[in-house]
Amino acid sequence: MNVREMTEKFEEQFLSPYAQLSSRSKGRKREEEKCEIRTDFQRDRDRIIHSKSFRRLKHKTQVFISPEGDHYRTRLTHTLEVAQIARTIARGLRLNEDLTEAIALGHDLGHTPFGHAGEYVLNQICPHGFKHYEQSLRVVDYLEDGKGINLTWEVRDGILNHTGDNMAETLEGQIIKYADRIAYINHDIDDAIRGKVISSDSIPAECIRILGDTHSKRINTMITDIIRQSADKPGISMSEEILNATLELRNFMFENVYIGSAAKNEEQKAQNIVAELYYFFTKHPENMPEQYSMMLDKEDTDRIVCDYIAGMTDRYAVNKFYEIFIPESWRK
Repeated sequence: MNVREMTEKFEEQFLSPYAQLSSRSKGRKREEEKCEIRTDFQRDRDRIIHSKSFRRLKHKTQVFISPEGDHYRTRLTHTLEVAQIARTIARGLRLNEDLTEAIALGHDLGHTPFGHAGEYVLNQICPHGFKHYEQSLRVVDYLEDGKGINLTWEVRDGILNHTGDNMAETLEGQIIKYADRIAYINHDIDDAIRGKVISSDSIPAECIRILGDTHSKRINTMITDIIRQSADKPGISMSEEILNATLELRNFMFENVYIGSAAKNEEQKAQNIVAELYYFFTKHPENMPEQYSMMLDKEDTDRIVCDYIAGMTDRYAVNKFYEIFIPESWRK
């Protein structure tokens, strides 16, 4: 019995009956020889961490566009916080931590530059529409390394169904929806206070009473509640009291930070950059890198240009805009 088989045996003996076992995965699109050391979900986690798409997240906006401070979240640090929260919940419920972590690390790979501002404008102007969770799946299925990284069905399902009304088939995938919300609500509060967009005193008093008066207390309350409510059950849930307080806190953030606040002052400029790049490359697709121009004989121009722009970091998009649209100073 090799190391992978011992891990699979451990899962069968000690994980919850509701856990997704590595040995019972629905498999990959392209069949592969098994690893002697790692389970399929562990391999998926490693493939995501070592991908170029994952590394680019460090230069993609979470909420604050091009912040000058060193401690504001990026899309990468958000992803890591989601993974930490999700693993804690999975461990508390005796679910598959490796599957949970892999989904968490991959859930935002398809996010655009400039956060949801970039997503919004691409969804408006691309005839195919644009949803970051669908793009994340496209990244792991087709775009990364020019052929995708051939992840398991369960990880792909979790990535695609981590937000909105979508529901992942595995409990590990369902955890990510909660972990994502817990992470962004709380770290965005932290960043908004740091940026003086809100103050700690402005947070609704009832939310503080129920969830806690600090960043760590609120996260702990939410995580603990999910574990208590979901233990030995075939679904992931929060209690009504904690869920209502969480949603009230989320509404507070939309009203005071996500829409119309000082944190959003530069969004229109960012959207203009994305839109102008899109219009330029749809007219001049030959100017895209070879990785993308080679795909034009397989899919239409709009789809490939959207792939190219969605993969950009904030600074790459700004530099590319400058290169295309801003005239250079004349030098003799």
